Amino acid sequence: MSMNLGVTDRLKPLLEQVATMVRDEISPLDEEFLAEVAKGNRWEFTPRQTEILEGLKAKARSKNLWNFWLTDSEKGYGLNTVEYAYLAEEMGKAHLGAETFNCSAPDTGNMEVLTRYGNPDQQKQWLDPLLDGKIRSAYLMTEPGEASSDATNISMSCVRDGDEYVLNGEKWWSSGAGDPRCAIYIVMVKSPSDSRTKHQQHSMILVPADTKGVEKIRAMEVYGHDDAPHGHFHIRFNDVRVPASNILLGEGRGFEIAQGRLGGGRIHHCMRAIGAAEKALELMCKRGLDRVAFGKPIVKLGGNFDIIANCRMEIEQARLLCLKAAWMMDKGDARAAAPWISMIKVVAPIMSLRVTDEAVQRFGAGGVSQDTPLGRQWTNLRTLRLADGPDAVHRMQVARAELKKHTQERV
Repeated sequence: MSMNLGVTDRLKPLLEQVATMVRDEISPLDEEFLAEVAKGNRWEFTPRQTEILEGLKAKARSKNLWNFWLTDSEKGYGLNTVEYAYLAEEMGKAHLGAETFNCSAPDTGNMEVLTRYGNPDQQKQWLDPLLDGKIRSAYLMTEPGEASSDATNISMSCVRDGDEYVLNGEKWWSSGAGDPRCAIYIVMVKSPSDSRTKHQQHSMILVPADTKGVEKIRAMEVYGHDDAPHGHFHIRFNDVRVPASNILLGEGRGFEIAQGRLGGGRIHHCMRAIGAAEKALELMCKRGLDRVAFGKPIVKLGGNFDIIANCRMEIEQARLLCLKAAWMMDKGDARAAAPWISMIKVVAPIMSLRVTDEAVQRFGAGGVSQDTPLGRQWTNLRTLRLADGPDAVHRMQVARAELKKHTQERV
């Protein structure tokens, strides 16, 4: 099978429109949007924030630039994952880029879950408003008391009681749970049975965010920042009751659903990380040419030519690996694609962090201040090395796939 990783004819006009909108309309409003967070309640949108975000979304919808993530679907453009990668990279260049086109995490992964595994009633209640960008969602998997990189440790109790399930336990790093528009949680719970295997002891269940007994304990901070109004919340469930019909697929299907969800989400993060690296390199080059020290532009000082060249080469390498992983996904064999997704999940954040850090260095003290987006970008990228599985776990998966070529035994 030939491997086409280039920009297709059907993608070209979409890519041009998205890139233009990110550059000319979205990026210029990022800092104003973020500056509004400090005004009033950090977990509510100010009128200006609403005006900015909803205005951008309305422009995108009016141009039919919406829900690109729906790859291989009649509901979207029918793009494949390789084609979507180019669009996601452009979105990664702006803070509001992904949400403007209804392509932001964790909603895309949650919408994928509801599309693949939700029943018609669940889809009508939650998927339709998510597809329309009317509500937001959160995905609750990680727990504070467990090594959640091994998901078999997840322990939130889910007990059947008549026509309901009762949930007790805690989740943290629930990204997006702080958003006032967050209406639904998809929650990984433990629903054990002696009749099922080790990887059939967990389930996924839908919990409306306003359900009685759901307690937001605190917003988790990343290097001292709470990422309001999006947030990554620590949440406690105190005898939370939801209808038994809220279970997805049935008891014991949690791992199956998680694997279906996380693959796409992981690579989408990597696509946007490559876009963030491109933005950082652009800022680095412009700064190097404009800033003068010791009588010459700083780009001519020290090893800055080598640094710029290395950044460009590392971006190109990571992009090719990302596109190869996307192509593997498009072939339809999830098991074969998994090591490639793990590879780029390690490579892209590390690369983008390195490029962003070099850009910070070119700006001096200003690079870590609020005067550039680089400090915020670095923080987000550092978090990405932990989100959806830490580097060490993904390296383990890559190594296992490599060793499997040489032995029939599981390593």
